[in-house]
Amino acid sequence: MIKSSVSNCPVPAEQQPLNEYEELKSSWLFRDCTLSWRDYITKIALIWGLSWFVAGPVAAASFPPHKHTAQFILSSCAGASVALVLVLVRLSLGWSYIRDRLISPIIFYEESGWYDGQTWTKPEEVVTRDRLIVSYSIQPIIKRLQITFAGLAVLFVAGTIVWHLV
Repeated sequence: MIKSSVSNCPVPAEQQPLNEYEELKSSWLFRDCTLSWRDYITKIALIWGLSWFVAGPVAAASFPPHKHTAQFILSSCAGASVALVLVLVRLSLGWSYIRDRLISPIIFYEESGWYDGQTWTKPEEVVTRDRLIVSYSIQPIIKRLQITFAGLAVLFVAGTIVWHLV
């Protein structure tokens, strides 16, 4: 029954929300959000660690490590976190976009270009299927990203407190 509704769908295959979700879920950066917590944290730590290659020398120029060790470490950590925040914002925007496309009962699409946009109202069974995907697959990912942002905020506050104590 779902197949017949989707086969009558005028939305091009690459713009159908379910196909967009499958594509996003399999892309190299976005699939990391679907990993186990341990693997997810490992990937996040790897991104943060690689960011040190840029943040470390910049922090060393401002705070020589042999003279201002604590300030060097704190500023390097904060600088490396900027790249991590940018990656997390990109992940959050991508998953939120797909969530919004799946949860919406009306889909906007382009037939051949930006100038001929159309809308399609999803049949009830497609709306139900898409909302189940959002509830069970996408919402946990968005929650994970929110927890990650909260953890980074706590670390920024802790770093600020330590900075003022040093």
